[in-house]
Amino acid sequence: MNRFRRWYGQGPLQLLLLAASFALALYAGVRLLKGDLVAIAAWFVGAALVHDLLFVPLYACADRALARVAGRSRGRRSWITFVRVPAFLSALLLLVWFPLIAGQVKGYEAATGRSADGFLARWLLVSAVLFAGSALWLVVRVSRGRRSATKGRPSTAH
Repeated sequence: MNRFRRWYGQGPLQLLLLAASFALALYAGVRLLKGDLVAIAAWFVGAALVHDLLFVPLYACADRALARVAGRSRGRRSWITFVRVPAFLSALLLLVWFPLIAGQVKGYEAATGRSADGFLARWLLVSAVLFAGSALWLVVRVSRGRRSATKGRPSTAH
């Protein structure tokens, strides 16, 4: 086992999981590429270019603006993560469900038997819950930090 770990750098379970994930990705790729290869390749290249040339600079600018608002001190910057995580999850949901949220899907009701109305309201509600949960978690973390900081101080004599 030590020889394998020295040779590979990790245990055999990690190698097995890695091989299984590659096999699953290969299977999904083979199934996906049974369709129109040119259109799928164009979609992947287009998605990569749009992400790298448009979205990454937008992410970076938004994050830099958030950091600038937070200021330079370490104490005030700790809340940035509590904005980043729900914003990322909300943006990811918007990206995945954009056609339904924007109401741009024709034939959705005929295909699923469900109405396409309400996706915008649901996305806004989920986003509000994500931000509210993150704010609540921040309040809990700050209150725990203050409580532990006051436990270390000696009491004042009256």
